Amino acid sequence: MAEEAGLDLVEVSPNSNPPVCRIMDYGKWLYEQKRKLKKSHQHAATLKEIRLKLETDKHDLDIKVKHARDFLEKGHRVQFTMIFRGRQFLHLDQGYKIFDQIIADLDVVAKVERPSQVTNRRMTLLIVPKK
Repeated sequence: MAEEAGLDLVEVSPNSNPPVCRIMDYGKWLYEQKRKLKKSHQHAATLKEIRLKLETDKHDLDIKVKHARDFLEKGHRVQFTMIFRGRQFLHLDQGYKIFDQIIADLDVVAKVERPSQVTNRRMTLLIVPKK
């Protein structure tokens, strides 16, 4: 009857005297161990992106910075992306000012990995948690 249920006699501690064995479903146990291993790797540092526009309001910017702070405290890297449309591209200096303000706000929990850089009509800033 134990064979029908898929139960196995598994040696848990072979070095003890006497050796310790358990009756369990070995295939199910292996599957659960693999799942636990995958879950532990899921929380590795990932890249989170926060998008901004030049006309993002001060309050909205504060909320986005708060979200970034939460991501950084969890160990994630955060990339701020500012998108310029039309003639906004002429005001890159305002974008740099906003990014400088973000860096100043997050200075306690983060450091800059890649400073502000412009590619096409996007300005990006990559920050990582301090450790």
